Amino acid sequence: MEQSSSTLRAIPSIGQLLDMPAAQRLAGAYSPTMAAEALRVAADALRSQILAGQHIQPDAERIINDAQALLQQGQQMSHRPVINATGVLLHTNLGRAPMAECAAEAAKQAALHYTNLEFDCATGSRGDRLGPIQRVLRDITGAEDALVVNNNAAAMLLVLSAIAKGQVVVVSRGELVEIGGSFRVPDVMAQSGCTLVEVGTTNKTRLSDYERAIGEQTAALMKVHCSNYQIVGFTESVSVSALSELAHQRNLPMIYDLGSGALLPLAPYGLRDEPSVRDSLAQGADVVCFSGDKLLGGPQAGIVLGKAKYIAAMKKHPLMRALRADKMTLAALEATLRLYRDDALAAKRIPLYGMLQQTEGYLAQRAEALLGLLPSSIRAVCDVVPCQAQVGGGSAPGEMLPSMAVSVAPTDMPLNTLYLRLINQDTPIIARIHQDRLLLDMRTVRSHEIAPLAQSLTTILTEKEHP
Repeated sequence: MEQSSSTLRAIPSIGQLLDMPAAQRLAGAYSPTMAAEALRVAADALRSQILAGQHIQPDAERIINDAQALLQQGQQMSHRPVINATGVLLHTNLGRAPMAECAAEAAKQAALHYTNLEFDCATGSRGDRLGPIQRVLRDITGAEDALVVNNNAAAMLLVLSAIAKGQVVVVSRGELVEIGGSFRVPDVMAQSGCTLVEVGTTNKTRLSDYERAIGEQTAALMKVHCSNYQIVGFTESVSVSALSELAHQRNLPMIYDLGSGALLPLAPYGLRDEPSVRDSLAQGADVVCFSGDKLLGGPQAGIVLGKAKYIAAMKKHPLMRALRADKMTLAALEATLRLYRDDALAAKRIPLYGMLQQTEGYLAQRAEALLGLLPSSIRAVCDVVPCQAQVGGGSAPGEMLPSMAVSVAPTDMPLNTLYLRLINQDTPIIARIHQDRLLLDMRTVRSHEIAPLAQSLTTILTEKEHP
């Protein structure tokens, strides 16, 4: 006890510590208040260890180093980049796909500077924040008009609130989807103030089902693309053109919730094509809404296209201000949409399509490059194996992409421990466990991520002691 008391008295005071050059550098790098608090926490931790019976010699350098580690840990962003080695290209939990460089740069510039968000530089008067986006969307889709809100659920809420509040919307029972986070189409419709009338059955809905459901209170017919699941086998559904024709015969709008919002065909990448935004409008849909961060490859946003009279009603609706997108989103979205003026340019610049077009041979080469950066002892428990990737993000359901992965099967560490250690790196690495092996799918690992991935794997698997 006497020895502990003597050791405790040897711990420098916070004032003494703050007078030291190393602590002053911490105060300069962060702030005097933050440095003092970190030193106090570090000193208290040392005091607790001594009282617990640990034989530790008080050392000012150790306390300052511990304080520095605490400050660095406190400054680390909770939202930060990760390495996606799951093989899911549009991974909702990982922020879906990265944007094109021009879109990221546009968002950065909008964040760093004042912008002419609602200022018309030609006239000096107030401008329309959606004007530039509307012009590009009309140009690349042929829509009469357009608007943007903060996500596609918000788009649907606005569409239904502006067009069908207090009235009836007819929709197929087989299209009442649940989107991410347990949000369901019927719930969104209920919040809009309209009444949902379901027609048909889960697997079969005919045009006659819609016809019989139309009444005096019907405000619209609605179709929802099943972008995150499939109904296969004994099925039947009504096409966009047929449903639009029926709606127009009854002087009703046809609303189409596309969800994923493809502007490029997927067939060239070996996938079944998703409904096209342009085709949906050409086939007669009066209002089409979809996401900006799925197959479009831009930031999170909800995009609404369609007939000018319906878009005008939405622009005047009170919800429009509550749901509007901010300047960074609009800048990134405009930059993304401008790429679609040339489909070949969009396919080249948008990362999602770059990942889709990677061949198995190219993926195998990148997997071998990863193996080549590992020590021989680790290569011995690794292999390059074929696997299956997927688009994900509520797009192209049931469609798989052939891919290649580096599989890891350590002999002295449980797979779950390896998985957890990978996700606890400074740059977390998200892999998947499949059939008693950990897979690092190369389709979603970007070229500049191979070296840090190899370094993390080496560090984890060469530690002398595994818990």
